[in-house]
Amino acid sequence: MPDNYFKQTTEAPDTPFDVSLRPPLFSEFAGQEKVCQRLELMVQAAKGRGDVLDHILLSGPPGLGKTTLAYILANAMGVNIKSTSGPTIEKAGDLAGLLTTLERGDVLFIDEIHRLQPAIEEYLYPAMEDFKLDIIIDQGPNARSVRLNLPKFTLVGATTRAGMLSSPLRSRFAMNTRLDYYAAEELQVIIQRSAGLLDITIDAPGALEIAARSRGTPRVANNLLRWVRDFAQVKAAGNADREVADRALTMLDIDRDGLDEGDKRILEALLHKFAGGPVGLNSLAVAIGEDAGTLEDVHEPYLIMQGYLKRTPQGRVALPLAYRKLGLEVPRREGDLFG
Repeated sequence: MPDNYFKQTTEAPDTPFDVSLRPPLFSEFAGQEKVCQRLELMVQAAKGRGDVLDHILLSGPPGLGKTTLAYILANAMGVNIKSTSGPTIEKAGDLAGLLTTLERGDVLFIDEIHRLQPAIEEYLYPAMEDFKLDIIIDQGPNARSVRLNLPKFTLVGATTRAGMLSSPLRSRFAMNTRLDYYAAEELQVIIQRSAGLLDITIDAPGALEIAARSRGTPRVANNLLRWVRDFAQVKAAGNADREVADRALTMLDIDRDGLDEGDKRILEALLHKFAGGPVGLNSLAVAIGEDAGTLEDVHEPYLIMQGYLKRTPQGRVALPLAYRKLGLEVPRREGDLFG
């Protein structure tokens, strides 16, 4: 393992708990098999040529491993990684400060890259393509442009909203790959690995119970594992089996389908207050006293993925599974897709 393993020159946005559980190698990264195969191939090809890794864009919902893969890429290439996020780069000088401290082959990781300001993107284009940075010094009649030569580096961008990324920026990434939600069996492997690192005693059925309620997301799975650890410590002498995991997660109001209290309030409001829809996002948010952005970014992706509701031009509509979830009869409507 290289001396600069996981070296950072800026503060990582993640908690120590998250960082400690990150797998350092592709071989230890569970799930996302196709994505890992593509990235490993790129690494092998770049190292075989003695070249720098091409720019890579990782997209997908939060908590699926985009940051972890960026660190694995840097580790696999034996280079340093500098981590930042789109909202923190407010002016061209901030970007210049990041880029000019990179060495050849280093990875610059920009999380939430879709939130970069348009003016910052314009500075980033020549840096990505030609490894040059044009900076304007002074203002008015004294303004002049200075071109800085940059070492050849790798930009790894991560975004949860790929559609908000501008086309010129997206086209400058050699690899654009999306991470999808994990299967329960993949999350079970992650939970058992995390349990070993955290010195938690948990059997395979217990890990699978947590995995089934983790919304297909490793970050959620690790957070639930931490809660089950605390519950087991207080209520079960530290041993977490399937029954203990079930009791612990039931205490959090997370059911066997992975739905939490907020998800159930959405379905109840949609069915009882709006007769199954269609209903607009803002109206639904007001009905449950929640922010519309939270509904759209936190709750809806999982509910849609699991088949409880769908988005239509007219608004949100409950699907048959939502009725069955609440013990209601699925209505038959004229021309309804349900029928």
